[in-house]
Amino acid sequence: MTRRGFLATAAAATTVRALPTTLARTGGGRRILTLVYDKGLGMMRAVEKVVP
Repeated sequence: MTRRGFLATAAAATTVRALPTTLARTGGGRRILTLVYDKGLGMMRAVEKVVP
């Protein structure tokens, strides 16, 4: 996967994740998005945690 492909995928994932929260706020806690390097995939990936 190229850098451009990764950025497009990350932008699409962020948009999909952000739309439901902006449409209906449920107050389920804070979401923390972290980018980590995955050696198995050989690229960065997003890890999301929900903190109450």
